[in-house]
Amino acid sequence: MKLILAIVNNDDSNIVVSALTNRGFEVTRLSTTGGFLNVGNTTLLIGTENDRIDDAKEILKVFSSTRKTVKSTNESFGRGLRNDSVGEEVTVGGATYFILDVEESGRV
Repeated sequence: MKLILAIVNNDDSNIVVSALTNRGFEVTRLSTTGGFLNVGNTTLLIGTENDRIDDAKEILKVFSSTRKTVKSTNESFGRGLRNDSVGEEVTVGGATYFILDVEESGRV
């Protein structure tokens, strides 16, 4: 058995969770915040059998879209945006996942 820890953008989390549950995966959501853009993320805990890992990864790939956004410059943090501050275009979205071995699982 494996545990997949998947970090997805909040904007993608509902559709990712829906697709996973529709395919029979059991998913637990955790609200998390990323360090780079300080935006909300959702960390998904997905317990699955070894032979279903590729299915879960494919769902993450299909339903976690990447997109461009403008990130404020560090100079404007804490002071609000000034007229002369220039944003930087960055890519957000997608999914980061980790696959861990599960020694034991159970329900009580």
